[in-house]
Amino acid sequence: MTFSLVARDPLTGAFGMVVTSSSPAVAARCVHLRQGVGGAASQNITDPGLGGQLLDLLESGTPADEAMAKLVAGTPDINYRQLGLVDVHGRTASFSGSGTLGAHRTVEGDGAVAAGNLLSSLDVVDAIMDAYSSATGAFEARLLAGLAAGRDAGGEEGPQHSAGLVVVDQAAWPVTDLRVDWDDEDPIAALGRLWELWEPQKMDYYIRAIAPETAPSYGVPGDL
Repeated sequence: MTFSLVARDPLTGAFGMVVTSSSPAVAARCVHLRQGVGGAASQNITDPGLGGQLLDLLESGTPADEAMAKLVAGTPDINYRQLGLVDVHGRTASFSGSGTLGAHRTVEGDGAVAAGNLLSSLDVVDAIMDAYSSATGAFEARLLAGLAAGRDAGGEEGPQHSAGLVVVDQAAWPVTDLRVDWDDEDPIAALGRLWELWEPQKMDYYIRAIAPETAPSYGVPGDL
């Protein structure tokens, strides 16, 4: 039903996540990022509250593996959940409960966790990690490369219908937050087109937030 990648950018310290699913609006439920703290994926039979709980544990100084172990030990119905976690030092942890749907797998890499359930093949998750790790360019582009590689390796058993790309960097709010909440054809391709639109404008919107007096023109009718 879902495959994803959550990571810390070793170049900038930013946290990001990409995710896709057969269900609608997957990014609204599964993506959890906090600048200077970490990133968490909460998926499968999803409890969105678990992402925030994992980030709270990281923010208190608990390393990723200990945070995951503590959450798993103290959470009812945890066997229905699939989780990935990356902390501020790039340490990782993951969990797939016994109730995780279909073929499922998590792979922990260098500051990154790829995870999936109801997969067409367990190789999908390895393809995500391999493509992300070898990609170049902007962090968002590398994350998208991983997600597209998962699709191209077979994806999930059914068609993907929604996808999301979120990055936090330098600010408490996401500097990139792009979502395709429903697409009958290829939500990952649609997400890639949104990134192509957003990339050249990304820093303009950041500057408008932190230094509006130096912000570039909006380029819209009525803007003097």
